[in-house]
Amino acid sequence: MWVRSFFLSVWMAATMATHASAQVLTFDDLKGWDADDHLAALSVFRQTCAKMTEPEWTSLCRLAADAGRSQASARQFFELLFRPVQIGTDPALFTGYYEPELQGSLTRTPRFAYPLYKKPPELTEGQTYHSRGAIEDGILRGRGLELVWLDDPVEVYFLQVQGSGRVRLPDGTVMRVAYAGKNGQPYRSIGKELVRRGTHTLADVSAQEIKSWVRRNPAAGRELLNSNPSYVFFRSLKDFPADLGPIGAMGRPISTLRSIAVDPEFTPLGAPVWIEKDGSTPLNRLFIAQDTGGAIKGPQRADIFYGTGETAGDAAGTVKDSGRMVVLLPIDRAYAMLSDD
Repeated sequence: MWVRSFFLSVWMAATMATHASAQVLTFDDLKGWDADDHLAALSVFRQTCAKMTEPEWTSLCRLAADAGRSQASARQFFELLFRPVQIGTDPALFTGYYEPELQGSLTRTPRFAYPLYKKPPELTEGQTYHSRGAIEDGILRGRGLELVWLDDPVEVYFLQVQGSGRVRLPDGTVMRVAYAGKNGQPYRSIGKELVRRGTHTLADVSAQEIKSWVRRNPAAGRELLNSNPSYVFFRSLKDFPADLGPIGAMGRPISTLRSIAVDPEFTPLGAPVWIEKDGSTPLNRLFIAQDTGGAIKGPQRADIFYGTGETAGDAAGTVKDSGRMVVLLPIDRAYAMLSDD
């Protein structure tokens, strides 16, 4: 997941791209709306309001700052000032992500031999840079760009997919690492690649199964990982509070089971999004769109943040569920989308 600015032009592009398939709903149409913790959602919404610069959002954010601190007032805030809009057609696709906690070292050792790299100084935004394969073959080696060393190349790969993490060093201290940039190469799903090769069915593919397969097949596994040419660089977050979640695309910490990654071409960053997720662990909950991801594309697509550590990873890694997502938009914007049809 990575930081990207969002401006009015982005929102206008999203409106133009999606208005034909927009449907304004009522709050009564939202399954489980009455039972949600609206106060918790409002608290998370406030955390990124200051990053929303369009006039229709800034006025709502001023009201959010003064909204009451009870469940009733929080629910009233959303129901009075927003309208639910389904953009695109269901079923949605929901996956999960998390903040890993891994073992590492600031110096290379026989155990800790796989680096996370800082962003090279010559790499600019949007530039197409060396592929994953070239970087793994050592093209950056010896330049002093190693931020920290890990003990497992598979975890290096998946840390790049997650975009942030915690690295516990030998002295017991924890380094928080966050997205610093990418190499400009296209993201290609290695799960889909396994399906294409015939080794797995779509139902078989999960983060846990991919990790296990790569470890069982080291040479083929390395080649599989390199089939995704996209590569993520990291930075260290100095003095970042341990109780806060990782930094999302809006430059603010994200929240467990209240923040999602979305495609900002369809869903404005910072917007509340109602999710109705099916599967073995169904969810009917109000989230806030505070992050993005290379694999998160389309109007009915979201990645749910499950928290930090192994338990969160186990939960996130098995999520591949259908359902529906509904964006809460300012009233004027919601009905303007329909009038443009």
